[in-house]
Amino acid sequence: MKRVYPREEVCIGCRLCEVHCKVEHSRSKDVVKAFKREQSVARVRVQENGPLSFALQCRHCPEPYCVYSCLTGAMHRDPGSGVVKHDPDRCVGCWTCVLVCPFGVLVRDVANHRIGPKCDLCPDRAVPACVANCPNEALVYAEEA
Repeated sequence: MKRVYPREEVCIGCRLCEVHCKVEHSRSKDVVKAFKREQSVARVRVQENGPLSFALQCRHCPEPYCVYSCLTGAMHRDPGSGVVKHDPDRCVGCWTCVLVCPFGVLVRDVANHRIGPKCDLCPDRAVPACVANCPNEALVYAEEA
């Protein structure tokens, strides 16, 4: 299964991955509307520490601890694609998945008492929006890094 891998040695922290992710997951697919009028949320976050930066999103692990730890089955692996998905209607907000994620990609949505939106690998696209729009190729969509 293909996954998105960061290449921190070439990431410049421009956050275009966040912008394009937010637009891709908006209703309008319009950059102004996605930021000004809609409640769209980017599923990727750029982490920075001095000169080092890289994009962080769900890695769709082969052994997904988040799925194994989920008490309600809200976190599950799609049997066809292998993508780790989240069903917000089944989530009770215990946040166990947040605690066990080895990459720290899952975040709490305190207002709605569940986890926030997570990477879905842009199922309607051949290449996820974050990867397709990274100017430095700091994100790679491949079988293995």
